Amino acid sequence: MIHRDLVDDLAVRGGHHGVRHRNVYRSFTRVAADAGLRVVRLHDARHGCATLLTAAGVAPRVIMEILGHSQISITMDVYTHVVHDTQREAISHMDRLLKRRLYVA
Repeated sequence: MIHRDLVDDLAVRGGHHGVRHRNVYRSFTRVAADAGLRVVRLHDARHGCATLLTAAGVAPRVIMEILGHSQISITMDVYTHVVHDTQREAISHMDRLLKRRLYVA
């Protein structure tokens, strides 16, 4: 659910079109404080979100769309380390399953 103040601050103000960066940051810090969270740079929050989505197995194309990247290669270049970690974990699971099967057989 989007915090109502954030929606209000992102709306067009006084005939200006687009998003005012200081309004976004002000709203972000207010939402974080209300949630009892430590305030981080917006860039770090964005990166953290994408990293968690990647680690959770969300499709790269979906993450690309959420981040607003114009090409999938941008998303994959930045978050490849997470994919590698996830692959390592998957291989580790497979290794355990195969070892279990060998002992059962």
